[in-house]
Amino acid sequence: MDGVQKLLIIVIIVLTTLLFVVGFQVILIIVDLRRALKRVNSILEDAVLGGGLIRPDKLTGILELFGKNKKLGKRGGGGINESPPSL
Repeated sequence: MDGVQKLLIIVIIVLTTLLFVVGFQVILIIVDLRRALKRVNSILEDAVLGGGLIRPDKLTGILELFGKNKKLGKRGGGGINESPPSL
């Protein structure tokens, strides 16, 4: 065999080995992404079925914290400072 042929065989063997290693790593990445997507999907399903990420009672508590000094009108009222509608 010639020196060039030996060099080509060595290069082909090294490149084939590298391609197998890279292919294996790609498969591991795809499997990891699949697991992560399953986790995200289950979290989102729990959030939708559980009533959302922010519950209304927590949201009203935050609003009351900011509006301590303001008077809150009744639900049927027009605004904060207006009197309730007469019947």
